Amino acid sequence: MNILVINSGSSTVKFQVIETTDATGDLLRQQKLARGLVDRIGAGASYRFEGLGRSTQSGSLPVGNHEEAVRSIIHWLRSDGHDLALDAVGHRVVHGGDEFLGPVRIDDGVISKIEALNELAPLHNPAALSGIRAAQKILGAAVPMVAVFDTSFHHTIPEQAATYAIPYELSQKHKISRYGFHGLAHQYDIARYADLNGKPVAQVRAVTLHLGNGCSATAIRNGQAVDTSMGFTPLEGLVMGTRSGDLDPALVNYLARKESVTAVDIEDMLNKRSGLLGLSGLSNDMRELTAAYDKNPRARLAVDVFCHRARKYLGAYLAVLGGAEAVIFSGGIGENSPLVREKICAGMEWCGLTLDPSANATVIGTDSRISAPDSTLDVWVIHTDEENIIARETARVLQRR
Repeated sequence: MNILVINSGSSTVKFQVIETTDATGDLLRQQKLARGLVDRIGAGASYRFEGLGRSTQSGSLPVGNHEEAVRSIIHWLRSDGHDLALDAVGHRVVHGGDEFLGPVRIDDGVISKIEALNELAPLHNPAALSGIRAAQKILGAAVPMVAVFDTSFHHTIPEQAATYAIPYELSQKHKISRYGFHGLAHQYDIARYADLNGKPVAQVRAVTLHLGNGCSATAIRNGQAVDTSMGFTPLEGLVMGTRSGDLDPALVNYLARKESVTAVDIEDMLNKRSGLLGLSGLSNDMRELTAAYDKNPRARLAVDVFCHRARKYLGAYLAVLGGAEAVIFSGGIGENSPLVREKICAGMEWCGLTLDPSANATVIGTDSRISAPDSTLDVWVIHTDEENIIARETARVLQRR
C-alpha cells in the first residue's frame, strides 16, 4: 500500500509517500518513495520535491492556497512517466480534543468535528482541514483518507495530571484539560528506542524531550504517556523558539495594564515574540544562539534559561515515574545541539545520568546512545519520524475496515 502522508502547516505543506510492508508492530516497516514540501504558501512560495529514481526539483512556485499546493504535489507525483499510485492518504491533525482518542477514517462527520475544534488550535487545525479538503477534491472518494491526531498519544495521562486546579464546573463546561501535543513525535521516539534496544514498547519507562522551535517533555510508563509539559494549548511548559512556556498567569493582566494593550495582545506576544527570541533579542534559532554564546550575554541567557527549564522538567518527570531507564532527545535542537544536551544533563549524576562527552559531541541527527558506559540511566538521541507513525496508523485503520 502506497500512503501519501500530508502535514499541513499554516503556510506550508510537507509530504511523504511511504510504501507500507508491515503495520502490525510499534513501527512501520517501510520504504520511502518520495518526499518534499511547499513553503510560504501565498507569498513567494517555494518547493523542494525528491523521490526514488528522480532528480530533486526545487524553486519558486506560484501557489496561493493549500489546494494549489496539494495539487502541485500530486501533479509532480504523477509526472515524468512515474504516475505513482496512491492507495490512501494520512493527514496529521494537531488537536483532537476529547473527541478523537485515536486515528479515524475521514468522512463529512469527522471533518465537522475537527472544524469544531478550530478554537483550540487556530493556527493548526484550519490548515489541516485545508489539506484534507484539497486532497479530497483532487483525488476523489476512491482514495480513502485517515486523520491522525497529535493529541491522541496523551489521552492515557491520568486525571490527576490532566486536570487544572480551577473550578471543576468550568473545566467540564469548557472542556479544559491538559491535552498535550507533539504526540506523534513522542510516540515514535519511544517506539524507536524500544526497537533499537530489542524490547517491547510496553515495557519501556522513559522521559522524552522533543526540542525544536516548539518543545515538549513527556513522562512515559509502559509505553504510555502519564504526564506532558504542553497543556490546554502548546504555550505551556518548556521555553521554545518564540513561546514563553510556563509563567505566572497574573502576568497577562499585569502586562496588559502596564502596556495599555489587551489580554489577546499579550497572548500573541507570549506565542510569537517570547521564548528564545524574546530573551535573546537576536533569534529563535538555537544554532545562532549557541554560536553567539561566548560573546553575547543575552544569547547566553536565552540558552541557559532554555536548558534550566528542560532540566527542571526532566527531574520532575523522573520523580513522576519513580525513576526511568532512559532519557531521549529528539527534534531539531535535541538531535543537533551537543551543547544544549550537555547543559540539560549537567548535574544529573544523582539519578545515575552521566553523558559520554565524546559521543555527545559527535552524535548529530542520528539514532545513537550518548550516555557514558557506567551511566545507569541511558541517554539516547533519536531522529524523529512522525510520518512513520502517520502511515502506520493510516494502514491500521484501513486494514481494520
